[in-house]
Formats: sequence, structure tokens, C-alpha cells
Amino acid sequence: MILLIQYTLIFASVLILVALGGCVSEHSGVINLGLEGEMVFGALGGALAMKYLPADSSAITIIIVASLCAILAGVIGSSLLGIACINFKADQTIVGTALNMLAVAAATVIVKAINTAETPDNVSAEISYVGAKKAFIENINGFEFSWFVPITIIVLVFIAVFLYKTRLGLRLMACGEFPQAAASVGINVFKMRWIGVLLSGALGGFGGLVYITAGVSQWKFENGVAGFGFLALAVMIFGNWKPLNIA
Repeated sequence: MILLIQYTLIFASVLILVALGGCVSEHSGVINLGLEGEMVFGALGGALAMKYLPADSSAITIIIVASLCAILAGVIGSSLLGIACINFKADQTIVGTALNMLAVAAATVIVKAINTAETPDNVSAEISYVGAKKAFIENINGFEFSWFVPITIIVLVFIAVFLYKTRLGLRLMACGEFPQAAASVGINVFKMRWIGVLLSGALGGFGGLVYITAGVSQWKFENGVAGFGFLALAVMIFGNWKPLNIA
């Protein structure tokens, strides 16, 4: 039972983070089907950070650096979506699907290149982070509590307040619901959509890091993230695009 609760909390955190990312993007007017790809980019950034951090790094250093690298990688991935869908007005469904395939392929090639450079006979797409993973876990009387759970709660509250209580968030939602009306009162729809897409990438990338550190100490990037991006989309839809309903 303890193990069930433990993994329920951590995988729920993954779904909440990624679903919130899709929620913000869609509220800005961009359908983000590339959440899976953003998770892979984030997982890659976080895994590489954990791989190359010194072995004697403190737990807080590992958490901060790995999280920032995952977020940055997710933002880079989402910027591809933004350029195609916002700047070039490409079909959002096709671009999102392409991003998912690109992310897995790119991550596999990058990791294989790194492993081959280190050991010529190692052609796997696997990164190990056995020691670094321990930084994210706090053992409380046999219950392995992940620090990502309280962080997810904080992010959830932030997104809920951001969307419904701040001027920027309300303007962002206006651009998704009534872009012509928003533009008529001077709101920069182009800018608001970019904010939504990049914030979505940050959350998706962070969710990717949470996913690969949930139960294992190494990850094969040729496997992607096992469809969790699409599960998060389902959570977002069933949650009616509202942060609290998603939770």
C-alpha cells in the first residue's frame, strides 16, 4: 500500500505538470500536441545535468541544476512549436506530432553520440544517474517522499493564480478565446501566444525530469516517455482546461 501511494503521488505530479503546460498553451490559442516531445527534451536536459554534475554535489544543487536544465530544454523544444505555429502559422496538429517524433530521434542520437565518444563499444541510448537520483527522495520511515510532489502543488497554485488573477494571465486567455477582440484593445496576441507556448514547454520539460526520476536510476531515450504526454492531454481535456479540475 505504501508503495502504491508513493508511485501514485509521483506519477500524478508528472501528469499535473504536463497537463498544466498544455492548458496554458491552449488558453493562449495554440494547441500543443507536442507535450510528449517537450517531456523528452526536458528528460534529456535533466539526465545530462545529473550525469555531469560532480559526484559530491549537494542535494539542493542537484535538484536546482537538473530542474533548470530540464526546464530550459523543454523551452527550447517548445520554441520549435512556436516558430512553426505562431510565426509561420503551420498546422498545429501536424507540428505537434512532428515534434514528438523529432524529440525521441534527436535524444537517441545525442545520447548514443555521447556514449560512443566515452566508450566506443557503447552504442546504447541510455543515461545512468544512480547517485544523483537520491537527491530527489526523502526517506520518511520507509516511505520514499519525492520533493517533486510539493513543488507540483506550488506550480499548480501558481498557474491557477496566474491565469485567473493576474492581468497577464487574463490577457493570455483572451487571446485564445477572442484574439480579434483582444487585438482590438491593444493586446499583442503574438506575444501572448509565445508566452503560453514557452511556459508550456517549461512545464513539459520539468514533467519529463520528474518522470524519468520516478522509479528508475537510468533511462533509455529510444523509449521516449511511454505516451505520458498523451495521457496528460487526456487529463487536461477531462479537467476542462482548468488547473484545479486537472489536479
